[in-house]
Amino acid sequence: MPSTPKRAIVSVTNDLATDNRVHRTCSVLQELGYDVLLVGRLLPGSPALERPYATKRMRLLLRKGPLFYAEFNLRLFLLLLFARASLLVSNDLDTLLPNYLVARLRGRRLVYDTHEFYTEVPELVNRPRVRAVWLAIERWVFPKLAHVLTVNRSIANAYAERYPQRKGAAIAVVRNIPMRREPGPQPTRAELGLPEDVKLVVLQGAGINVDRGAEEAVLAMKQLPGHLLLVIGGGDAWPVLQRLVVEHALQDRVRLLGRMPYDRMMAHTRHALVGLTLDKDTNLNYRFSLPNKLFDYLHAGVPVVATDLPEVAAIVRAHECGLVIPGPDPAIIAAAVQRLTADPAQHEPLRQRAIFAARSLDGEREKEVLKAFLANLG
Repeated sequence: MPSTPKRAIVSVTNDLATDNRVHRTCSVLQELGYDVLLVGRLLPGSPALERPYATKRMRLLLRKGPLFYAEFNLRLFLLLLFARASLLVSNDLDTLLPNYLVARLRGRRLVYDTHEFYTEVPELVNRPRVRAVWLAIERWVFPKLAHVLTVNRSIANAYAERYPQRKGAAIAVVRNIPMRREPGPQPTRAELGLPEDVKLVVLQGAGINVDRGAEEAVLAMKQLPGHLLLVIGGGDAWPVLQRLVVEHALQDRVRLLGRMPYDRMMAHTRHALVGLTLDKDTNLNYRFSLPNKLFDYLHAGVPVVATDLPEVAAIVRAHECGLVIPGPDPAIIAAAVQRLTADPAQHEPLRQRAIFAARSLDGEREKEVLKAFLANLG
């Protein structure tokens, strides 16, 4: 008789639609012989999913705030407690507690994948009482974790310094570099509803939140006639961006396109002359960030304007594929964009270096690191 496949349950608090890192984890687990269930939540407008593994999106009464997290964690705890699984994979601190408790109660292996320096995000740094709750969970659980991975070496080092008493293996690093994929035919600007006579600038990301420079990017467009900024994604800064566009009469220079499927997002990005990554150095999480959008820009052959944060700036400088600016001041952003778009002859070498950088920053290599990590959990 064939052996029963190993089963892994992977959990996140999002709606599963756009989390490419988690999709890669699930795919690697499948390659390693696991029967995979990915658990998240259902949101209004969540698109249908087509995945080669099982998914479950919980329909919750609440959508945000402390009671949402309480409801989600209780529902996840009960699901994990009674489910058959040999491996649990927790993504970020907001799923860690139920995973840890069930792993202890049921004797399951647990992997913790921390996508950011969670307790240092601005949404928590500016709310000390809420941060204290999450920090208490982290301080209780993190030192006991045997298997931890994260998105870059800066965050790994920060966690190692915060929890020197942890006895598990060294924190592994798997960067959010997308897999190389054939982009297919490029839709024309007309097919995407984009004007032909402007220079396109793009800012994309699932987390267009406070302190990520989106507001300054919108205001920079006041100084950039002949340019159009596409903001693709969503986040808590979105209402502010909508207000700024109206207040400053920037409807002809800024389009807020919202979330869209990855391939369609990249179809827009491939038409851009400049990609923006403008996180501010206001908290440790943003200081150490290495956002997916940087690699998406490079894979699209789009030069980058980036703020001077260690992980991102190191890549832009090493590959000479854009400009590093000291901070997201609208005038500085506008000057950098103007410099990159003014002369096609100077832009083309930057585009070629972006393409070369994408080839050397290989998502397949990161996938193999993840595969080795998951294959050797012990």
